[in-house]
Parts: sequence; C-alpha cells; structure tokens
Amino acid sequence: MPESPREIALLTNPTAGKGRGARFRDVSLARLREAGHTVRDLTGRNADEALDLARQAVADGCDALVVVGGDGMVHLGVQAVATTGIPLGLVAAGTGNDVARYFDLPRKDPLAATERVLAWQPRTIDLARCGTKYFVTVLAAGFDAVVNERANRMTWPKGQMRYNLATLAELRTFQPLPYAIEIDGTPRRLDAMLVAVGNGPSFGGGLRITEGAKLDDGMLDVVIIKPMSRAGLVTTYPKLFKGTHVTHPQYEHHLARTVTVAAPGIVSYADGERFGALPLTIECAPGALTVLA
Repeated sequence: MPESPREIALLTNPTAGKGRGARFRDVSLARLREAGHTVRDLTGRNADEALDLARQAVADGCDALVVVGGDGMVHLGVQAVATTGIPLGLVAAGTGNDVARYFDLPRKDPLAATERVLAWQPRTIDLARCGTKYFVTVLAAGFDAVVNERANRMTWPKGQMRYNLATLAELRTFQPLPYAIEIDGTPRRLDAMLVAVGNGPSFGGGLRITEGAKLDDGMLDVVIIKPMSRAGLVTTYPKLFKGTHVTHPQYEHHLARTVTVAAPGIVSYADGERFGALPLTIECAPGALTVLA
C-alpha cells in the first residue's frame, strides 16, 4: 500500500492504436488500484464529452489526470490540467506518441508506463497557448498540415504509412504558400513550404521538425522551410526522422515568445489534432504543465 492513497482520474480513448487503448486501460486500472489508489475510470463517447469528464475530475480535486491513448488524448488532457498544477500522467497507446517520446516513457508496455505514474516524479514544462487552447508538441501550418488533412480523409492504410502516402500525393501538386509572419513583433512576408511552431522537438511520430526545441526554456521554436523542388522535399523528408534537415539551406530556425502565422486556406494541426484556421497567434506559456515523467 502507498503511504498516502491518491485519487487518480484515468481517461481513456478506447479506440487509440487500433484498440490498444482499451487493453492498456485495463492493465493500468488494475495496477493503480492494486497500488491502493482510488481510480475514477473515465471514457467519453466523443472528444467533447471526454474533455468535460476530465475538467470535472480536475474541478473535484483529483491528484492526477492520467490519459490512456495517443497525442490526441494528451492534447485533450492538457486542456483540462494546464496551469492548475494537477499533474498529467501518460499511458501511451497511440500511433505517433510524440509526447511519450519527449519523456522517454514506455510506448508499448502499459504496465511499465503505469509504474512511471506510480513513481510520482513530476516535471514542469512549458506549453504553447493560442487563445484559450494549448498544445504540447508542434503546430503544423503548411505542407505538413495539408498532408494531415488528406491523411484524415483516407481510410487506408493505418498508421505512419497513411501519412507517407498522403505526403507523396500532396507533393504532386503542392506549391509554396505566401506567408505573413510576425516573430516577437517583427513582421515578415515570404513564400514557404511550411511554417512550424514547436513547443517540443517532434510531431507526426518522430518527425523532428523543430529539432533542438526545449520543453522548459520559456520559448517557442519557429521553423520555416523556404521553397524547394519536389525532389528536394522528397530527399529531405527522411532526414526529419533524425533531425539532420537543419543543415539544408532552405531551413530557418527562430526562437520566439510570441508568433503570428497567416497563410491562405490553411487549417493548422497541433498534437496531431485539427487546431484552427490561420491566422493564429501563439505564445509560450512557461511552466503551464506538470507531467508525471
């Protein structure tokens, strides 16, 4: 038995990772209860209901919110716990699992992930904030967002391959976009393939677009990929998995506290979720999230 039993809200996306979510929840729930904690087992019928359940648990004074699922579930949980000081735990069960990568949390073993929750070692990190919404990973606002839109319309295949196929399909017709950007009050206009605003270093299952981004430096990382040929984009894409694209002459990297991004016809994505149509202003929210890491 723990010295002080805690009240934990366990919020699950049962369909995450082709049904892994439900299986991982069962493992985690049993272990948390075996450790002597009171666990509130929550599952929403949809994202809105899940967020309502999470917010209610936080309002009721739970000691932690633990999410079972992928980055989308983390994104949802963050909206409930940001700036409250109530820690977020993660049992990764999704496809991309970038947030789990950030903290080197287990991505395939729900029991090992639950042990990390039970170890209760909180770490405070920044979030990126846009209005009243937050994100943990990267805001995609260009070619990468267009790929996300296409991939979400595809029913086959599943997982990373769907994104790879969507990437190839979009490459055939994609043209650089005209951006208006403001970085800490300095405006710019330029054509680019994409603009990414990172709180953390990767998105999309380990694509290290904002390589070098730190989670607790009080800054956002703004990456601009200026126009390049289709062949150039194809050869650069695999480098994103290693973060070696940063030497490309068309790559630009800036640190900022606030950034505004505008481009016509683009719906941005953050934490793998549809986030909002441009223009958007994003600011760093230092120390806004506590993670059981």
